Amino acid sequence: MESPQNLKKRLKSVHNINQITKAMELVSATKMRKSQQIALDSRPYGFAALDLLANVSLLEKELPELLKHRKNIKKVLFVLVASDKGLAGSFNSSVFKKFEKHQNEYPASAKGSGAAKEEKFYVAVGEKAYAYLQKKGLNVVKKFTQVGDYTTPENVKPLVDFIIDGYLRGGKNGLPSRSFSEGWDRVVIFSTHFRSALKQEPHVRRFLPIDFDHIASAVREIVPERGKFADLIKEHSINFVPDKKKINDYLIEPSPKKVLEKLARHLCFMEMYHLILEANASEHSARRLAMKTASDNAQDLGDALNLQYNKSRQSSITKEITEISAGAEALS
Repeated sequence: MESPQNLKKRLKSVHNINQITKAMELVSATKMRKSQQIALDSRPYGFAALDLLANVSLLEKELPELLKHRKNIKKVLFVLVASDKGLAGSFNSSVFKKFEKHQNEYPASAKGSGAAKEEKFYVAVGEKAYAYLQKKGLNVVKKFTQVGDYTTPENVKPLVDFIIDGYLRGGKNGLPSRSFSEGWDRVVIFSTHFRSALKQEPHVRRFLPIDFDHIASAVREIVPERGKFADLIKEHSINFVPDKKKINDYLIEPSPKKVLEKLARHLCFMEMYHLILEANASEHSARRLAMKTASDNAQDLGDALNLQYNKSRQSSITKEITEISAGAEALS
């Protein structure tokens, strides 16, 4: 049996770990509630932005470059959204697995479209995403980190500007590039969608080019199935999925192209902002759950060690009493 001294040291270490994880759990719970509320409050505007984006993508009047369909895809940008910090349970690993699965299936799912000849570039959002892409030896053209616990529009703007400007450069020529400075023709984003405090789902979304069917599919994926927001949708019979048969007719003044160019850029920004908010809420929820699990495990381990320590101490005391009694009996 292990000595009481060693067991006492282990008990102290487990107690210290329990205190740390408990404190981190409380901090994560506070951050989770705030980020969750921000993400949920932004959903109506996010759905409205996606709906409007789907509608304007079907217009046939002087479409800007962001709304034009591209057939000749030569360069593809993949954006991987993860966290800056660790200790978030399966938050990062789940989105990495989704990314790997998509990369393995991507050539097969795009047969006949020249996918094997496409150049691939990668953008990392978060230190963990950057470390993962670097470890895989992939071509990381840009990384965006330290956006804060609560993402603001100012944090997201540089990322959106970088992606959109590169996409617009890519539309100027269809030739394969030797560097990312010539832009890309498609943008795919990997991030995590917040379902509940206990459930976060990684998903893939085609960000650019803008396409009605892809937007409708993205809306179906992110509409919550349960919770207050889901109850509100059912109560008022709200349908966020756009319908091609019920497209609104817009009168755009003075110039459709200029208005749509600004509008499309703003709607793309809102789509990305909403994605980052969902990822933030998912990260804090996953970290709170991970810290709660760690605290519970530390508590269970502490109870087991405490029982073992008491048994060891009792055994030691019994042994000493036996030795004293034997010595006294020998002297008498």
